[in-house]
Amino acid sequence: MAQTETRKRTRAEKRKQLWTQVKQNKECYLMLLPFMTIFFIFTIVPVLMSLPMGFTDFDMAQLPKFVGLSNYTTLFLNDSIFIQSIRVTLIFAIFTGPLSYVLCFLLAWLINELHPKLKTIFTLIFYAPSMANVYTVWQLIFSGDAYGYLNSVLLNLGIITAPIQWLTDGRYILGVTIVVQLWLSLGAGFLSLRAGFQNIDRSQYEAGAIEGIRNRWQELIYITIPSMGPQLMFAAVMQIVSSFTAGTVAQSLVGFPSTDYKAHTIMTHAYDYGWVRFEMGYASAICMVLFVAMFLVNKLIAKVLGKYMD
Repeated sequence: MAQTETRKRTRAEKRKQLWTQVKQNKECYLMLLPFMTIFFIFTIVPVLMSLPMGFTDFDMAQLPKFVGLSNYTTLFLNDSIFIQSIRVTLIFAIFTGPLSYVLCFLLAWLINELHPKLKTIFTLIFYAPSMANVYTVWQLIFSGDAYGYLNSVLLNLGIITAPIQWLTDGRYILGVTIVVQLWLSLGAGFLSLRAGFQNIDRSQYEAGAIEGIRNRWQELIYITIPSMGPQLMFAAVMQIVSSFTAGTVAQSLVGFPSTDYKAHTIMTHAYDYGWVRFEMGYASAICMVLFVAMFLVNKLIAKVLGKYMD
């Protein structure tokens, strides 16, 4: 009985402390309100709606009809394209997730060592592709005729004797989309890491030199990375989301659907059933599977990077 009362008192104290902090920082919460409102309406609400909708047959013309686990059993037992999309998504996630994360970190680290004016220029150069529609440029590079930039270079060097159909040949489609996805992955995660390097207290490096740190590699391991816990976590989450939800790149470059579904991701499969066939119940089940996979990977990353969050 005493333990129960103690727990209730502790919870009440925590709520009172939280409310005090909210009142002290009310201006900050007020500035966050517009974003959080939009985020709640267009992100939280759709995710919450997709869970019950995944158990229904819903075509947007009639009321949803409850079908139980039928959508999920069909997904894993009868939908061979979905199984293939899992394989493609995992390949995307393995290559574009960790690789782009490391690339973002290394570029942010190198740019941080430059002159202040050069920092701004190079940050803009590497961040710009994530804001611009660069698919037309990549289509020119990977064009399947002799006038495509890549084919032209390879033909002139004598490496190939005939143009390669980069965007239609199933042997090359996935590799091309991964390359372009990597180029576009330097987005919000990259900026957060750049900000993280900027906010490190320089006195820590001076203290480290006194304690015996002698080179830049030791500074990186013992000072820089431990000081960037929140930025590392944010960048990791952003890279996970972008790698698991990749689909726009493939649709823009190699068409929809791609040759032999070679670049068909889970997100592309959900788009197919949701906005082409209007089978919203089935599409919701696909999105829920993707959401669970992303959630589990995020929990794993949080556990790995948790030691840097204190």
